[in-house]
Amino acid sequence: MTPKRGTISVLMASSHAMSRELLMGALKRHKHFHVLDSATTAQEAVEAARSANPDVALIYTTLSDGPLSGFGALRQIREFAPDVKSILLFYTHERNLVVDAFRAGARGVFCISESNFKALCRCVEQVHAGQIWASSAELSEVVEAFSQLAPMRVVNADGMRLLTKREEDVVRLLAEGLQNKDIAKELRLSDHTVKNYLFHIFEKLGVSSRVELVLYAVSSSKRMQSADSKTHSLEDEPAGGMESAGKSPIAARTGPGALSAHSRRNKSTA
Repeated sequence: MTPKRGTISVLMASSHAMSRELLMGALKRHKHFHVLDSATTAQEAVEAARSANPDVALIYTTLSDGPLSGFGALRQIREFAPDVKSILLFYTHERNLVVDAFRAGARGVFCISESNFKALCRCVEQVHAGQIWASSAELSEVVEAFSQLAPMRVVNADGMRLLTKREEDVVRLLAEGLQNKDIAKELRLSDHTVKNYLFHIFEKLGVSSRVELVLYAVSSSKRMQSADSKTHSLEDEPAGGMESAGKSPIAARTGPGALSAHSRRNKSTA
């Protein structure tokens, strides 16, 4: 069945038959959504994402593959179906789940036990519109966890630096939770100059919110750390032992979008 024009096509991945059917039924009754397919394993979710090409994929943390297998589905969907925007669904709030979800490529996180169906619909709509969805508390956890990573170096997939040293300083202070006026004071710049820096940084990286900027920067920093760790590992490896070394993991990278928190806060600006 072809989705109606203007509707949001959705893929559902859950190992719990009852909750999956109930949620799918509710989404089908909503005029703005069209449920394309459902999956119970990570592999099924990835295959469905590639073949059905849904607008949004709702992935539970645990699928039939085992505990937290939903994260594997997130990473593979990000790799093999990058146009699909994924939302991680979980029953109980855990700090690491939120942080790891964004690292794995989620565009939103949603706690089933703490919200209602109306909020979930809003979450799907906002993520489909290119925004990031999380509560204020969840965003604080992400920023806190990510700000502890140093140095803050923004690089592309080939390890090339994308920002100037001064721009990296602005991003680093932003990740530490500083506002524009505090960044200006720390770097001895005017508020207007800091705002201009952020505007150019947003343009360079293709992001449109402060949170997405932090997510992007931390992801690239983790990529650099993984590469550096790999390099040191190879340097320490005795001769003849390099052939067994595998590729270093690459962290999730965010794309264009804007901040959306279901606490009804306004979108962040530079």
